[in-house]
Amino acid sequence: MSEATATSIEATPEEKRRSTGRYGAFLLRLHFYAGIFVGPFLLIAALSGGLYAIAPTIERFVYQDQLLAGTDGAMVPLSEQVRAAQAQRPDLTVVAVRPATAAGETTRVMFDDPSLGESERHAVFIDPVAATSRGELTVYGSSGALPVRTWIDQLHRSLHLGEPGRIYSELAASWLWLIALAGVFLWWGRYRRMSARGDTEARLLVPDRSGRGRARTLNWHGAVGIWIAVGLLFLSATGLTWSRFAGDNITELRAALSWTTPSVSTALDGAPNTGMSGHDGHHADSPPVAKHQAVAPRVGDLDRVMTAAHEAGVGGKVEVSIPSDADTAFVVAQTRQPWVMSNNAVAVDGATGRVTDTSWFADWPLAAKLSAWGIQLHMGLLFGIANQLLLLGLAVALVTVIVRGYLLWWRRRPVGGQRAVGRAPRRGVLSALPPGAAVCVVVVAAAVGWFVPLLGASLVAFVGVDVLLGWRDYRASVAGRATR
Repeated sequence: MSEATATSIEATPEEKRRSTGRYGAFLLRLHFYAGIFVGPFLLIAALSGGLYAIAPTIERFVYQDQLLAGTDGAMVPLSEQVRAAQAQRPDLTVVAVRPATAAGETTRVMFDDPSLGESERHAVFIDPVAATSRGELTVYGSSGALPVRTWIDQLHRSLHLGEPGRIYSELAASWLWLIALAGVFLWWGRYRRMSARGDTEARLLVPDRSGRGRARTLNWHGAVGIWIAVGLLFLSATGLTWSRFAGDNITELRAALSWTTPSVSTALDGAPNTGMSGHDGHHADSPPVAKHQAVAPRVGDLDRVMTAAHEAGVGGKVEVSIPSDADTAFVVAQTRQPWVMSNNAVAVDGATGRVTDTSWFADWPLAAKLSAWGIQLHMGLLFGIANQLLLLGLAVALVTVIVRGYLLWWRRRPVGGQRAVGRAPRRGVLSALPPGAAVCVVVVAAAVGWFVPLLGASLVAFVGVDVLLGWRDYRASVAGRATR
């Protein structure tokens, strides 16, 4: 919700006196300004996020020639499939493979390509029966996004502006939870006041369709906002986990509390340890690979490794990281798939087929599990098409709430006056709070602003602008009285 709720509380002096009081007035002003200034960022994030929610389905349709095999029958050994891909791209070094698990699927063989960007790999799609190529594409991140989904992802993440562009999405995620909570408080307060005076038009979860004009828009704005509030809090929380500034603080906090995602060690025979999990975040990088490797990857061990992983209990759709030296283990890790609630991984000595390390999802810390599920849910992967449609509906609903908020602000403009839009809620709400409460607000704002830096910086900017505007209005008022 945004500034629209302000219109309902400030409609008459009587409603002000019977409002939620000084706390409500404080949240009202905060809610109003956040909605006005952050609304455009939220609108862009909602539109691009809705598109990203259905990107997996779009991807399967656009790239069906690469994702679907053209033959039926028994699959050739995985090592032969990978060698077929190597024959297709002898100039690149193979680093991982995602084997086909059912008839009609292709095996995705991934290569390190120095010409690609960060977290990108070159993939050759192999028909597992005929051991022939079905095409080549660039894949991105641990989710294995193909070009269309990657383009949508970067639009949602940074507007294709690189690191500077990520500020927009982090700013939206930083404010979304606060706007939603303030809106819920204000809408609930309005509902209680109307119910207390016996107003039969009081509505909390459904809009009052009998209203007209601004009242009707307000009712839809508030009711829809209540319905999607929990979803908005979820999107804000999960979005911040991979943001640039707040994300670093969250990572440090998780590490301090031992909530990080466990990984498996790939070290063999006392070699330096390299932990890998491949499932740490929304835009997690691909497993680390060496550039310009001098030793040929150990493709011949793949079949032995897959057998060992299956016997250990790691099945379904997996990604196998292929080492290029005898001192490094293969890693077989389950990939994110619809309705798969766990991501197990094992490290296997390719020479012997011995499992050298394991990471079982059941043993993960609860916070790591919740983080993994939250990321998959945010990406539209946890529950398949149902997950995608839910996120799309949430995005559409958020767009309507934002648009109605701006419409309500515009409709509050004085009739026949010089102002093009409505006035903001009155100033002085912080000083009107009890001293102890005001101090608490400032301390909490400082703490939250430190942990979520873009929220803190933008809040300081809002306050600074508001103080300047207040000083300007005060000077104009003094000058007006002096000329009388």
